[in-house]
Amino acid sequence: MQKKPTSAYVHIPFCTQICYYCDFSKVFIKNQPVDEYLKALICEFDSYNIKQLKTLYIGGGTPTAIKANQLEYLLHNLQKNLDLSQLSEFTIEANPGDLTKDKVAVLKNSAINRVSLGVQTFNNKHLIQIGRGHNERQIYESIDILKNAGFENISIDLIYALPNQTMADVKENVKKALALDIPHLSLYSLILEHHTVFMNKMRRGKLPLPTEDLEAEMFEYIIFELENNGFEHYEISNFSKPEFQSQHNLMYWNNDEYFGFGAGASGYIDGIRYKNHGPIRHYLNAVKNGSTRVIEEVLSQKEKIEEEMFLGLRKKTGISIASFEKKFNLSFEKQYGDVVSELCQNGLLQITGDRVRMTKKGLFLGDSIAEKFILE
Repeated sequence: MQKKPTSAYVHIPFCTQICYYCDFSKVFIKNQPVDEYLKALICEFDSYNIKQLKTLYIGGGTPTAIKANQLEYLLHNLQKNLDLSQLSEFTIEANPGDLTKDKVAVLKNSAINRVSLGVQTFNNKHLIQIGRGHNERQIYESIDILKNAGFENISIDLIYALPNQTMADVKENVKKALALDIPHLSLYSLILEHHTVFMNKMRRGKLPLPTEDLEAEMFEYIIFELENNGFEHYEISNFSKPEFQSQHNLMYWNNDEYFGFGAGASGYIDGIRYKNHGPIRHYLNAVKNGSTRVIEEVLSQKEKIEEEMFLGLRKKTGISIASFEKKFNLSFEKQYGDVVSELCQNGLLQITGDRVRMTKKGLFLGDSIAEKFILE
């Protein structure tokens, strides 16, 4: 009997503005069938008859782009059949420009206990350059509204290695982020995705990005400063105060299974990775027809092992050899002994007791280290 996942991701694809670097499943909210979409989403959610979850995460798009009454409908219906005593982390993503007092009141009135704010940068000029709809002042206002409403578990996302960004800009961002006095920060380097404004600009030679060396220097500075200020660097891009790690995201990095709901959402159940229909009309029709999935991929043992390594090495704690052997009924030494000892010799991995993890030096080469674990 397969265990049911204890985590779920819910996708709200609407945005008030489309950012120049984003390739997620999203649409501009104007003239969209938001009410119809939310009804379909709840219909999909209900069809799984979920009674218990440990983590629930509403992402986007921008979940707070919808109106307060729509948000209330969504939250009420997601939690109505859940045993809330088991739900330890319920996160919603929000944008500084969208968090009005009435929306925060709706959040407060629900089981939501963690808010992740898409700040990206405090620099007004850079905010405009990357296509964000908020300004620096609105960041502080949103944090104040949330804190005044009693939210303690607040996280912000920041992006570094932005076009024209200097080391001084990054230092300023880190300083302002620390001054917010919140327990979780996610810092991502800018990644150019296909079909985005930024990728098109780069192809035309119109995107002045920092050099790789400067990007590494920025990353090194971020790690040093945040660790110096009591944050644990528990995953490549994530930093938290004690007890405030993102439980939902740890579930992904532990390679656990999870439900995925909504247009373009992905899930992982019974060894099958799946993706829902992305375009909203297609998704609405799919819900009516009783099957939302557009892609289903049954993972082979080889793929499961590779994902275990790829995801697990992102965490500061790395991978437990004993858990690996129990999960896959394989000798870790036989499977990866040579690769691990070579990477240890090069100072990129280390073995502490039962655990294999990246060194500080290894963190800067995360993806290229993960590639070494692809099986022939």
